[in-house]
Amino acid sequence: MNIKINSIKFSPSKQLETFVEGKVKKLGHFYDDIIGAEIFLKLENSQKIKNKVTEIKLDLPGNELFAKKHSKSFEESTDNAIDALRKQIIKHKNKRKRA
Repeated sequence: MNIKINSIKFSPSKQLETFVEGKVKKLGHFYDDIIGAEIFLKLENSQKIKNKVTEIKLDLPGNELFAKKHSKSFEESTDNAIDALRKQIIKHKNKRKRA
C-alpha cells in the first residue's frame, strides 16, 4: 500500500507521521486490495478547541473511500477517521460479495 501524508499549516513530528502511517496500514487487515492512501493533516485557524483535522482518502480497485474528522488532537481525529473507514470497508466488502 502506498501511503502519502500531507500536512497543511504545520510540520508534523516524526512520531505523529509514524502513528498515522501505522493506523492506516492496519486497515489492510480488513481489506487486502487497498492500493494507496492519501492523508491530509490540517490545523484550522479557528478559536474552537477541535481545530485538528484528519482527512484520509483510500484508493481501492474501482472505488475510493473518504473520511474527515475533527478533534482536539491529531491522534484522536486519526483514530476516528480510521474507524469510519473501517466501517466503509466492511460495507464495500459486503457489496462485492453480493454482486
